[in-house]
Amino acid sequence: MPRRLAELSGVPPKTQAEVIVSHNPELPQQGYLLTYAETIRMEYADAAGLRYGQQTLDQLRALPLAQQRAVTIEDWPDFPRRAFMLDISRDRVPTRAGLRRLVDLLALARYNQLELYIEHTFAYADHQELWQDASPITAEDLRWLDDLCAGHGIELVPNQNTFGHWERWLALDTYLPRAENAEPQEFAGVLRPPSTLAPTPENAEFVTGLIEELTAHVRSHRINIGADETWELGTGVSRRRAEQEGLGAVFMDYVEQVAEPWIAQGYAVEFWADILGSHPELMDRVPEGSVPVVWLYDAPEHMATALERMSPRERAFNEAHGVETEQLRDFSSRAQSLIEAGVPFWVAPGAGSWLSFTGRLDNAISNILDAARTGISHGSEGFLLTCWGDFGHYDPLVISYAPIIFGGGISWSADSSAALEDSLADILNRHVFDDESEIIGRVLVDVGRVTDVLDAKIPNSSPLFRIIQQVGELEAHHIPSPDSVEEARRILISAAERLAEARPASAEGSIAVEEIAQAMRWSLFAADLFISGLLTGGPSEGQDAQREAQRLVDRMDALLADQQRVWLLSSRPGGLETSIGRFAPARRALARLADGR
Repeated sequence: MPRRLAELSGVPPKTQAEVIVSHNPELPQQGYLLTYAETIRMEYADAAGLRYGQQTLDQLRALPLAQQRAVTIEDWPDFPRRAFMLDISRDRVPTRAGLRRLVDLLALARYNQLELYIEHTFAYADHQELWQDASPITAEDLRWLDDLCAGHGIELVPNQNTFGHWERWLALDTYLPRAENAEPQEFAGVLRPPSTLAPTPENAEFVTGLIEELTAHVRSHRINIGADETWELGTGVSRRRAEQEGLGAVFMDYVEQVAEPWIAQGYAVEFWADILGSHPELMDRVPEGSVPVVWLYDAPEHMATALERMSPRERAFNEAHGVETEQLRDFSSRAQSLIEAGVPFWVAPGAGSWLSFTGRLDNAISNILDAARTGISHGSEGFLLTCWGDFGHYDPLVISYAPIIFGGGISWSADSSAALEDSLADILNRHVFDDESEIIGRVLVDVGRVTDVLDAKIPNSSPLFRIIQQVGELEAHHIPSPDSVEEARRILISAAERLAEARPASAEGSIAVEEIAQAMRWSLFAADLFISGLLTGGPSEGQDAQREAQRLVDRMDALLADQQRVWLLSSRPGGLETSIGRFAPARRALARLADGR
């Protein structure tokens, strides 16, 4: 919904009504004023305003004749930059067809920026050893995507992590000498491989060369250099400096080294604010021309319950990874240090789809609202909706469609889009899938809420994912009650029956149906794992337990075969083997039980 809409007393325009278009620099940035009457008049602030005004005009013209009215609409965005980020480095790299569908969706929802999060999945000229099995995005792909985005009013912004999350690089002997610490490090009992670059001038120069390769193929003069979750910082190469100067100063020195050459060329530089936010003493060092991006992926009400139940072990794990648990309550807590210092920042909520199979839609909606309200109240220029792929990226992109649409509406106008949640299924059916049965959108919304039906509240993940992918790591408060699991099963079974009757006319409709069905099969399998109790302390001895374990093994084998087939509908083959391999521990555990061991 536009922020201002008023019905006029006159008649609506006829099919061939005259359209008078004029530039009005007094309108807000990206804004337009549209009079839809006997004569159509459109005033626009800039090229973007003209684009969005035309989009609105097209939607008005497409209304049924009985709904045609003479109206005036005035509209402009809350956030000048409304961005979406897709993780393409946790095994799943989309095909061009998948990227084209994404760009169409982003244009529909009025995003004007796209970032592909890269760790190792761009075909850098001198680093084939790194990406040769990953089916990476190539220079030609990037140029193609940049052209496609430009035609839809979307800016393609390079996003290459330059500090943390270098596991794939540092796993190779060629790059291991660049590590902060070449030895695996223990964090609260968990041994992690090297993942952080040493904050040296040589490494800053090295990552600059990578970014130069990316920027050569796109129009944008903006980059995202990452720099989040630098877990090993201060444990190796930089240990002495960190002890003498402080960990925050060492972090900021390196961020400046990476950012400043680009700022000097007129680029805007984004970087994640999780480390910065824990060091209030650094606020005066944020380089002019850069912007910290504050990320948080849980709804305030969900996190309040999760924090209340959080075990000492979980808190210790967070602290060992440099996460101040109380900062996770909401966006205002997460951004508090920047707010108090008056440092401009962006907000980055999540689509809530990763570490799940069918998403966490209610959590995503509340998380998006919290981000937008915090950003608006503190004058944030940018809103960046993130879609990560941690631990195998099993959720196909279609699972994130509802959060993408909601995020687009809320970041455009949080007040006028407050009721958008109730329209998501209808929008998906009419504007995305063209589903005359009106089924796909409703199914996506229903299964997106399955996690929220469960009464176990886990930060940033679904119990239905954790029971399969993190065998043996569930604590008692992570296990949902039998009644809530049965309710989840009921929703999934009903949705699967309805989905089989869907009749989408869109080009991607049949692919979407298969991908959604596969995501539901995994969620239903996980629910049945909980009911069996075999991996959560239930009966594991006796012939009945053995037979049930064997039935689950057989189901899992069929699901794994389906996963390989469905993955390739929208994603490249690189990364599939690694992603599939993450199911191995759960299968081994069930196979041992089936053998009576």
